[in-house]
Amino acid sequence: MTTLSIILVLALLLVVFGLLFRLQILTSIFSGSSNREVGVSNRVNAILCLVFLVVGGAWFAWSFVENFDKMNPPIASVHGLATDKMFWGSMSILGVAFVLTQVLLFWYSYKYQHKDNRRAFFFPHNNKIEIIWTLIPAIVMAALVFAGWKEWSRITGPAPKDAVVLEIMGKQFNWLVRYPGRDQKLGMVNYRLIDATNEFGFDLSDQNGIDDFTAGEIHIPKGHPVLLRIRSRDVLHAVYMPHFRVQMYAVPGMPTKFWFTPTKTTDEMRAQTGNPAFNYELACNQICGRGHFAMKMNIIVDEPDDYVAWFAKQESFSSQNPEVLASFKQKSNKLVEKAPVAPGAAAVVTPTAAKASL
Repeated sequence: MTTLSIILVLALLLVVFGLLFRLQILTSIFSGSSNREVGVSNRVNAILCLVFLVVGGAWFAWSFVENFDKMNPPIASVHGLATDKMFWGSMSILGVAFVLTQVLLFWYSYKYQHKDNRRAFFFPHNNKIEIIWTLIPAIVMAALVFAGWKEWSRITGPAPKDAVVLEIMGKQFNWLVRYPGRDQKLGMVNYRLIDATNEFGFDLSDQNGIDDFTAGEIHIPKGHPVLLRIRSRDVLHAVYMPHFRVQMYAVPGMPTKFWFTPTKTTDEMRAQTGNPAFNYELACNQICGRGHFAMKMNIIVDEPDDYVAWFAKQESFSSQNPEVLASFKQKSNKLVEKAPVAPGAAAVVTPTAAKASL
């Protein structure tokens, strides 16, 4: 914070001196001073442009190198390699274009500074140049967009059939995680059923949801595809897992998804980083309210056998909250009792009809 304050103060001082210098020039012009003073001010400005180019470029280069590791956490997923390759390819192309144009801009400001014995050359139009600087950027940008679209379609498209499925729901201000049980099928949920106990809105009239369970942290197996089903309970959030290069919005009323394959366990990443306290993290990087900073959850990448052992120990939501399951059974029994019965016929209510009535 101190460094930032110093930088801001220096920047403000430069702005003040620049304005004072500019005021002096305007005063000289309006007071009818000779063109000699204007020539001096132009030379000073031209030299300052080169100084700014060199000092600003050196400062940028130092800052980039100094903070490179902070900007690029180690990659721990298969698609992360492709994503980083695409990102740095784009940055290289844009960086070369930026550096070239800025060097020319400041160099031309110096080279073509005002001189009393030189007149500016009027260059109104050139069809060839127009075509070149329109066509080349268009082709380059189209190639970058196509590469991005191709990668995006892959990671948001259908996941492998054997993928581990889990659902992540964002709410102010924490994450909720739900896993399918042994049947590997997520049951239905209904926002009308959400309360202090049933935060996910489990609809336990759906048999697929009887064995679903929630967890206080995310566990996923190394080397196995993982499909994230994402949604929000209130406002816009964003699922952000930097080491896996995962980012996807959690949008109210619009489920989204993202699949990836982790390549390094938590223990392996701790050894690589030299940090025994390291944990992968799920964070919200979409400002969602006053408690936005608190929306974090640990992610544990296990060896496949360890993941299976962890999974086997989990208790379903219905077994941990028998009163919730009992309330659904009670409602179902009431539906059976209230169902109209034709003369001579047995009272039968199908599960589908019962669910519809709920």
